Amino acid sequence: MSRSGPTPSQTAGPYFSMRLAAAGDEVLVADGVGGERIRIEGVLLDGEGEPIEDGLIEIWQANAGGRYRHPDDGRATIDLEEGFTGFGRAQTSFADGTFRFDTVKPGRVPDPEGELQAPHVNVIIQGRGMLRPCYTRIYFSDEENAHDLTLGMVPEERRHTLIARRDESFSEPAVYRITLRFHGPDETVFFEF
Repeated sequence: MSRSGPTPSQTAGPYFSMRLAAAGDEVLVADGVGGERIRIEGVLLDGEGEPIEDGLIEIWQANAGGRYRHPDDGRATIDLEEGFTGFGRAQTSFADGTFRFDTVKPGRVPDPEGELQAPHVNVIIQGRGMLRPCYTRIYFSDEENAHDLTLGMVPEERRHTLIARRDESFSEPAVYRITLRFHGPDETVFFEF
């Protein structure tokens, strides 16, 4: 009986680009939804600092009151407006690896120990050749992040990779900028799930 070796590995693709994101997927709120309007602008880079042109960035967040649009978030005392989706998807630009989301700044949600987390956005990154997505978070430079349970588990010298900096030259909507980087200096902190 002859034995075959293991099946060789293969990257995911080339089908990946068939449905990255549709127009409007990067907008999480409709007009009239409460909360501070913000725009998150970012760039996705590889280990050499080159833009990743066919990445898919997905975000999931609570509304301004701190409630997720999810059946498991049963905190009915917090309003959940119809114009808030809580989920967005954006393809990185083929020219420079940039992406953006228009949303509201999320409110604080409870952590597993019952304390309130700092406002944050949950991020999933996918791309060609990736067999599993990468998970991270975006925090905001003008918020009190020091007591966040998850951020507190990240070594202090690496926390800056998760914090979007407010661009003070914009006021309405507020603009926050972040670089998401795979490998190399200042690699973004990614979480295991």
